[in-house]
Amino acid sequence: MTNSVRKVAAAAATAVLGAALAGCGGGAGAPDAGREARMGTPAASAPASASAATSASGSPAASPQAGAPAKPPTMAPGPNGLTPVFERAKQQTDKTVALTFDADMTSDQGPRAADGEHFDNPALISTLRTLKVPSTIFMTGRWAEEYPDQAKSIGTDPNFEIANHSYSHHAFKSPCYGLPALDAAAARADVDRAFAAFRQAGAVNTVPYFRFPGGCYDDQALRALSTAKVTAVQWDVVSGDAFAKDPGAVAEQVLSGVKPGSVVVMHCTRSAAPVTEEAVQRIVPELRKRGYRFVKVSELIGK
Repeated sequence: MTNSVRKVAAAAATAVLGAALAGCGGGAGAPDAGREARMGTPAASAPASASAATSASGSPAASPQAGAPAKPPTMAPGPNGLTPVFERAKQQTDKTVALTFDADMTSDQGPRAADGEHFDNPALISTLRTLKVPSTIFMTGRWAEEYPDQAKSIGTDPNFEIANHSYSHHAFKSPCYGLPALDAAAARADVDRAFAAFRQAGAVNTVPYFRFPGGCYDDQALRALSTAKVTAVQWDVVSGDAFAKDPGAVAEQVLSGVKPGSVVVMHCTRSAAPVTEEAVQRIVPELRKRGYRFVKVSELIGK
């Protein structure tokens, strides 16, 4: 994937997206200090907890809507109230795996979409439905605004849950693969703006989970999001689908990395991850043959 990213990065505009996608699948992760927040524990069993009493946007929870998940599990805050970080299920004997897909789009890529570049991937979503694979889509608010009908379709389908991947796909920690960086106040507002875009599109299956653009975070980023009442979700399996041209290689990378309780990071962006749908067609039957069951991130966090 690294070589592919470098080739694509020859064009300045594409370089930013390429670096961002490489970061989403490259496992930059957190420094040791940021990793302390992983000490948080699932809080779903505590009905009186703040996470159970708030909606995905951090505001008081309204009555459940049709199709909306009921109080999706979150993790308790980490040390000093930092946003907790989830990477893989603690219960690592149950052969479950979560396929997650980042629907990336930056705040300034509207003209490219208008010129015909596809940041969506309807065929992938269709394949996930056909194969009956529950999945978590980490969506940017800008993606939801560009493709509101698709965001609503995904966000009202019980097969899926929509999690927050920021509004603008800007970095919450710098440096981060060349992405423009947000300060703490802007980062918190960016998360709220994404949730608002999901609501505007009519998506109801939203969950209080957040994935950092580029996978980059530190204590400052975790502190900035602490009032959002979200659980940050990383991954333990990198698919390598960003700019890949060989679906077999992507499938093999996933199949060789999956373990019970794994979270796999992939992409829902045709222009930058063109072989993901074909790779999924290979991954799903093979993992099922190995005895794996596909679940959403919310089920893994609840274990």
